[in-house]
Amino acid sequence: MRPLSELRSLAAGAAEAGAAVAREWRERDQPLRTERKGHGDYVTAADRAAEDAVLSVLRSGAPEVAVVAEESAATVAGGGLIWAVDPIDGTTNYLRGFPVVGVSVGLLEDGRPLAGAVAWPFTGESWSAARGLGAHDHRGRRLAVAGGDGRGVVATGFPFRRPENRARYLAAFEAVLADVEDLRRAGAASLDLVYSATGAFDGFFELGLSLWDVAAGSILVLEAGGVVTDWAGDAEAVYRSGDILAGSPAWHGRMLDLVRRAGAVRLESSIAVPGPEPG
Repeated sequence: MRPLSELRSLAAGAAEAGAAVAREWRERDQPLRTERKGHGDYVTAADRAAEDAVLSVLRSGAPEVAVVAEESAATVAGGGLIWAVDPIDGTTNYLRGFPVVGVSVGLLEDGRPLAGAVAWPFTGESWSAARGLGAHDHRGRRLAVAGGDGRGVVATGFPFRRPENRARYLAAFEAVLADVEDLRRAGAASLDLVYSATGAFDGFFELGLSLWDVAAGSILVLEAGGVVTDWAGDAEAVYRSGDILAGSPAWHGRMLDLVRRAGAVRLESSIAVPGPEPG
């Protein structure tokens, strides 16, 4: 296998290539050619162009590694190395001119995150990490999760595409709202995970995300000293179900207790990975 530092740099370069395309398309004075894939679920010509840019970098730098990407989704069975790509995470935000949008490129080995990067098209910021090498921003500053007791500001996402998850989610939401300082919901899981890794958020929770939503952000949180599991505390099943708790150790411990007491834990996987629906 290639050195992890090389794979991390490749992920960062791919994410930044996708971000440049997403930014350029948003500045064009022409329609984005939007298609609706489902309730609240869109794809644009910009998503496809950004994905092409990401895949071009990955295939040039590591043609031997399989890829699963949101707009050209394919199920990849077995172990080994797999890139998981979300070319525009937060397409609804992108369409509406709300600039909370990420480009996420994660590398998994045998189903666990190994390296990854997230780029923010509209700010020029980016973050990358690799197992054992720490997590850093584009200026080289090392990331660290929040300290304290885990009762600060928490990020989340609503299960609006999966009504079967609403009862579990609302039970957890009510418990969290009563326990923490405040909640944030911006609409791009990759950036929620980034800011959990930087310590801006104590943590992030959501249900039923796809592999490309969490692959890159998870390695950032882990390498920043955080914990990533599903809602039952399983560090491997989270990448099958997409039911994620990611944040500081103190927050994560509180969340496991909160979701258990709220009756929001479900042990079986909720979706297949890669998921049939993007996040």
